[in-house]
Amino acid sequence: MNTKAGAWRRLLGWVDDRYPLSETWEAHLSKYYAPKNFNFWYYFGSLALVVLVLQILTGIFLTMHYKPDTGLAFASVEYIMRDVDWGWLIRYLHSTGASLFFVVVYLHMFRAFLYGSHRNPRELLWIIGVVIFIALMAEAFMGYLLPWGNMSYWGAQVIISLFDAIPVVGPGLAEWIRGDFVVADATLNRFFALHVVAVPLVLIMLVFIHIVALHKVGSNNPDGIEIKKKKDARGIPLDGIPFHPYYTVKDIVGTTVFLIVFTVIAFFIPELWGWFLEHDNFIPANILQTPQEIKPLWYFTPFYSILRATTSDMVAWGLTPLVIVMAALIIFSVKRARTRLVTSAIAALLLIGFYFIEAKVWGVVLMGLALGAFFLVPWLDRSPVKSIRYRGWMYKTALTFFTIAFIVLGYLGTKPPSGLYSLLAKIGLVIYFLFFLLMPWYTTFDKTKPVPERVTWK
Repeated sequence: MNTKAGAWRRLLGWVDDRYPLSETWEAHLSKYYAPKNFNFWYYFGSLALVVLVLQILTGIFLTMHYKPDTGLAFASVEYIMRDVDWGWLIRYLHSTGASLFFVVVYLHMFRAFLYGSHRNPRELLWIIGVVIFIALMAEAFMGYLLPWGNMSYWGAQVIISLFDAIPVVGPGLAEWIRGDFVVADATLNRFFALHVVAVPLVLIMLVFIHIVALHKVGSNNPDGIEIKKKKDARGIPLDGIPFHPYYTVKDIVGTTVFLIVFTVIAFFIPELWGWFLEHDNFIPANILQTPQEIKPLWYFTPFYSILRATTSDMVAWGLTPLVIVMAALIIFSVKRARTRLVTSAIAALLLIGFYFIEAKVWGVVLMGLALGAFFLVPWLDRSPVKSIRYRGWMYKTALTFFTIAFIVLGYLGTKPPSGLYSLLAKIGLVIYFLFFLLMPWYTTFDKTKPVPERVTWK
């Protein structure tokens, strides 16, 4: 036994002389001290990594049999499902993983809003996370076209045509993305290359940078307290415990539960009643047969709903008063004359733009701003505390309304944009943007509770 242990140490020493294996293990696991009060919300970061690995592995096996050709793509997916050994399982694991990836990421981002994980010193960490989110959306959108089902085809046709709305460069940009005048073989080939090679490499790189940045500044916790500020004589945080073995074991338990849910869906309800795999995608793409209601998969629908809610009436009676009120708030609450002047100029340009630029363009702009607003959150949030435990009723109310609006917009994105559905989508759009626009005020004036010096076990 001692001989084997000595041989193992010699081998490890030989590797360490040539590669920092032990140093990396200690820096990121055994001697990386995380707050000792992590709760349920801290599972989703590790679960996102688990799903990413699963998607890459299942994607590799799918590419062995898939053919990126408009005449063969749909048939190759059917071949995978019917003739390849365990092909149906690999395909369902991949499609289920795509949706559950977004479930995990949305909950991970919600956790940041709960406990202030976007605040100093984690602003860059948050920005990298938002970039990962946008790259994931691009990856999912391009993968959505690959089965070459009817909804895949028409969904891609509609989404890419949005770029036509961009003044001057729009039509050329849309044609460049498609590689043709319509969604065709060139589009499928380039989307396949980007989905299988380019974007996954970018995602892996961004996830690596995200983890390195996290371990540089340290993990946040439900109290929003920086544990690095209180250390013992050895330099170890008083409220920290080694990530390994404590949180690796915890994450293994969470991963096990997650994989049980994952496999139940994949085995028994992979379509999840049309939410994970749409019924129209089980028939081949047909340029002459438009689906009754063109809609993206559920993880895009909140932003798709914002796009559709931006009508001429909404611009006139919703966005115009919103710009005027926001400009007035800034002008009367800021003392700097330059800021007042810039705000007045921007508001004037927007109001002129509302009059001369069609609503379709503003829909695309607002859909982009709905994503871009996340980048500004670290500077919009002015609260003296991080965690929702010590924030007042204003922030809690705002976050509750925002969450409800996001879920409702997601649901409305799957419904026809008419009648009550259209009205609710417009209300949801206003609530969504007010959450970000009013954040500097309600986080400033919100009454907060005293933050304890050490982490608690609530």
